[in-house]
Amino acid sequence: MSDRSIYAQLRVREIIHAAGTKTRLGGTLMLPEAVDAMVQASRAFVKMEELQERAGQIIAQVTGAESGYVTSGAAAGLLQAVAACMAGTDPARIHRLPDSTGMPNQVIMQKGHRMDYDKPARTAGAEMVEIGFAGETMPWELEAALNERTAAVLHAANRPAGPLSLPQVVEIAHRHKVPVIVDAAGALPPPENLRRFIAEGADLVAFSGGKALRGPQASGVLAGNADLIRSVLLQHQDMDVREATWTYRTDLRTGILKGRPFHGIGRPLKVGKEEIVGLLVALQAYVSRDHAADARRWQKQVSSLNNGVNQIKGLKGTILQEHTGRPVPVVRVDVDSTVAGMTAVEIVTRLEEGEPAICVDDVPVLDGGFLINPFSLQDGELELILGQLEKILKRVTV
Repeated sequence: MSDRSIYAQLRVREIIHAAGTKTRLGGTLMLPEAVDAMVQASRAFVKMEELQERAGQIIAQVTGAESGYVTSGAAAGLLQAVAACMAGTDPARIHRLPDSTGMPNQVIMQKGHRMDYDKPARTAGAEMVEIGFAGETMPWELEAALNERTAAVLHAANRPAGPLSLPQVVEIAHRHKVPVIVDAAGALPPPENLRRFIAEGADLVAFSGGKALRGPQASGVLAGNADLIRSVLLQHQDMDVREATWTYRTDLRTGILKGRPFHGIGRPLKVGKEEIVGLLVALQAYVSRDHAADARRWQKQVSSLNNGVNQIKGLKGTILQEHTGRPVPVVRVDVDSTVAGMTAVEIVTRLEEGEPAICVDDVPVLDGGFLINPFSLQDGELELILGQLEKILKRVTV
């Protein structure tokens, strides 16, 4: 066996991830105990519905929800959540999706919450109904939008103040017997959010498993109402079964289920036994983690980064909070191109093309800056980032 890393063997560059938990850069590094659990899980077989049932119990304990389900990611969780709200456990509706004709298929979302991550709702077959303005939504606008065709209200966590709050949305939606789905993909930390959205009345909440939880990248948590979670299971599990021997055959006899569905819209969103086990171990570890120690480490890192950046000619560092709303400090680096001799775009590009390759958060790059996020930095990488910045700028400004 080669001593080189697997990526070196594949001739793929490893990077320094200085952009937080972005999926396109690999999310975060898995906890060693989650990796070990996945290896153990790979060595035996289980019935997947039994494993998901147990996962649901653990998720319920952690989140305060009635039940839960392990998905292949937060986006997959949103698709499955919307499908559950539209089809329920009706096998005919489950079979028809994404054709949602004749069933409640409208998903209401505040304009201030709209983003490209609401695509999963449309993929499930839903029609998006937008209400309010970018910075404000009035309660009566939600009231007016609710009707017999409404399947759910989709609420995005960590959005700016102005639109209706989750408790306001829940109060109005529940009066009309409409479920509320929360997109909480990047809502951790703080750890309190694991229980907060359920406590505020959300019916389904989708978290990413490969960000702050440090579980498998292709995993997520869906927590919420037990009946809706049952619909998720029916639309996700392998339905190559016979009714007479099916795990849920008793529900057929008692009339709880009208019949065994065919493969549902969630079938392509497969989650392996390894991902389920790895996610559960990571979830339980996150609950007992010393989050205050994480906060102290990040603060120390950004303080050192900021001091170092401000000593480089043409750069100005400022400590801010992560733009997602998470309590994670970041360093915004503004580039004075007249002094630095290059733009923020050029610096970001050179960092990525350098050795080692460094990927920063380029959200403000067209405004002349970039962000350095400490969330995924490993020991010694802070110094490498500052060293590369000095090297890049020195070539131009000397």
